[in-house]
Amino acid sequence: MRKVCKGTLATAAAAMLVGVTLTPSPSLAWGDNGGGRPSYTIDQINKLQAEGKWGNKVVFNSISNSVMGNEKNFVGARENTGINAGANNVWNGNDITVKDGQEYLVRLYVHNNNPNGYNGVSRDTRVAFNIPTISAKQVQVNGYIYSSNATPSEYWDYVNFNSDQAFHLEYVYGSALIENRGYASQDKGGAKKLSDEIVTKAASNHGVMIGFDKEGDGIIPGCFGYDNFITIRVKAVFDTDYRIEQRVRLAGTTEWKNNIEVKAGDKVEFRTQYLNTSNQTQNNVMIKNILPKNLSFVPGSTKLINGSGTLTNFGQDSLFTTGVNIGHYNKDINALVDFTAVVSDENLPCGSNTLVSWAQGGVGNKTIQDYASVTLNKVCENTDTNLPNTGPASVAGSAIAAGSAVTAAGYFVASRRSLRK
Repeated sequence: MRKVCKGTLATAAAAMLVGVTLTPSPSLAWGDNGGGRPSYTIDQINKLQAEGKWGNKVVFNSISNSVMGNEKNFVGARENTGINAGANNVWNGNDITVKDGQEYLVRLYVHNNNPNGYNGVSRDTRVAFNIPTISAKQVQVNGYIYSSNATPSEYWDYVNFNSDQAFHLEYVYGSALIENRGYASQDKGGAKKLSDEIVTKAASNHGVMIGFDKEGDGIIPGCFGYDNFITIRVKAVFDTDYRIEQRVRLAGTTEWKNNIEVKAGDKVEFRTQYLNTSNQTQNNVMIKNILPKNLSFVPGSTKLINGSGTLTNFGQDSLFTTGVNIGHYNKDINALVDFTAVVSDENLPCGSNTLVSWAQGGVGNKTIQDYASVTLNKVCENTDTNLPNTGPASVAGSAIAAGSAVTAAGYFVASRRSLRK
């Protein structure tokens, strides 16, 4: 028989990700961050349940208790030091001051407050994070929860990353994890990976579906014993000197994007943009691109576009090896390097595969990099399921010949704009 949580609610929480009390955030148009729903104490919920007034109502993160504090403030962040202090982890609630190059954990807490366990499950439960790509002295990361049968159905909270100079946040590709007492428990191997769509598709479909007993089935029972802890990693990068951005589009289309969906045989066009943001002329700027095995360069497709015009077949022999010198650039001047590749699904696993193309830019002894990706769904015959593959199928490479030891780290490191070690 499945466990039903009635009467007294347990107050234990997963030790690895427990945090401190957070404070409310201002209202936004998306969903409910606490201003539109009531708060409950455990005693109040027990009383409503005993009086038969709670019923099948599903609401998330609306309890105040000694373990999590006010659950309405369910997004927090802390430095990723590599040390897990368990219940002594200290999560910054609404604000955290960043350091250049420092990596941070961002946590989202998910608790269905219905006291009836499997008789009060939430359905179609999804989570998402919005990580702005802006450069600013304050960058707000929002976390979201969605459930089709909850009241309200959408919830959000935030944490601000702050500095005294402009910076941007980079999502660490492949870092999304879920931990609970169900399928993602220590007894079953610990925290489990979630798809990067938790970030890349935050706006279009509420991120990714989660589950308690089964991966991605959207069902979360009600009670403290069924709460979930979601974490991602982000990296703070101070914006100085120059920018490198990589974008992609289907050949023949006009809109450049960070990620697109493709089929085997499609031609895709990649664009690397370099921009001098310093007050000095930058000489001998180097550009390199690193392609995974299932993206094949189309010979003759390279272009260099700058103030001098457009050069075709530019540096294609070295663009993917040592890097190509694109010349000298004054303040606020940019250049574009374009090329075409063909998508293949050879030797890829069944299901969703994300292929990552890295662009690297070097000035003097400094190298920064950015990526764009394509998502390919490989459908295989005589298979029961097509489970998503949460990392790129293949990506590898080393820094361009500009003096900085930066590598494309595949499953574990990715960047929306530039990455520095």
